[in-house]
Amino acid sequence: MLRLGVLDGDGIGPEIVPAAVRVVDAAVAAAGGEPVEWVPLPVGFAAIERHGTPLPEDTLTALAGLDGWLLGPHDNAAYPEPHRSRLNPSGTIRKHFGLFANIRPAKAFEGTHARVAGTDLVVVRENTEGFYADRNTYAGAGEFMPTPDVAIAHGIFTRAAVERIAHEAFRLARTRRRRVTIVHKANVLQLTSGLFLRVCREVAGQYPDVAVDDEHIDAMTVHLLRRAPEFDVLVTENMFGDILSDLTAELAGSLGIAPSINASAERAMAQATHGSAPDLAGTDAANPAAMILSAAMLLGWLAARHDDAMPRAAARLIETAVAETFRAGVATADLGGSAGTREFTGAVVAAIARTA
Repeated sequence: MLRLGVLDGDGIGPEIVPAAVRVVDAAVAAAGGEPVEWVPLPVGFAAIERHGTPLPEDTLTALAGLDGWLLGPHDNAAYPEPHRSRLNPSGTIRKHFGLFANIRPAKAFEGTHARVAGTDLVVVRENTEGFYADRNTYAGAGEFMPTPDVAIAHGIFTRAAVERIAHEAFRLARTRRRRVTIVHKANVLQLTSGLFLRVCREVAGQYPDVAVDDEHIDAMTVHLLRRAPEFDVLVTENMFGDILSDLTAELAGSLGIAPSINASAERAMAQATHGSAPDLAGTDAANPAAMILSAAMLLGWLAARHDDAMPRAAARLIETAVAETFRAGVATADLGGSAGTREFTGAVVAAIARTA
């Protein structure tokens, strides 16, 4: 039996995370698995109100004993100080558990009016180093100001971190179309981004069955706009990956269909790419697809880690049901449809029943 954490988060989180829970329950039942044991845990505004912090220590302790968890979006920009100026809950969780791989697929679904039809790629983002200073130090923010008019941030790249994210990308490519594109800026950042490129190229030698090429980050944005369907797996450092995955999500149709997981070798967290959309909170207008598909990715990760056919079958049921729901013309407003959060979720659950 799977034990999974539930962290609703802020804004639309308390609507889309329960939607994903409902879909996972339906898929696991259809796949013949035992019911999931869901463990609700406080995070975000609700945790500030009850515990005085957006991420209580008890939550981190409980997460360590679970198979994985679903994390809703957070609205840390609206948190009261001192919480607003500190590392946000998802960043703290990633850092605490060493979730070094952020896997962000972008897939265009039939019926969603994708901006670039046929887009089907994955951004594999290194999640612990690079140009995001809050991930580069054991303690502290990684930014400092020697004078009021000068601000400095560390950009750190290590062979060990690049090697492990490169292996993630090449292993993933073997399950897809066997092509990896390394995205970098080594022509200008010759030491830092240059190390990323060189080490990825070295790792590529261990995967002779996977084609590899590389692109500069600025050129990559143009290539994606012109010919996104030609790309398969993109591997890059964290800031480039963050930017590219938002772009590829929109090319596929909407951030509302952009799932992700953050993972290490031992743990994984499902977390939609999009934010908390506080203007949509409580309106039944949010698109739950990204959170639902993120939950499916978590099931797939658990299946691979434990060599368990049940979560793999459940993940495939969810992916098929979401595609069928879009194909049938059921979509939320961000995709040009009229369905609400609950209606879309119900349609996916019904599609799982039909598929099973």
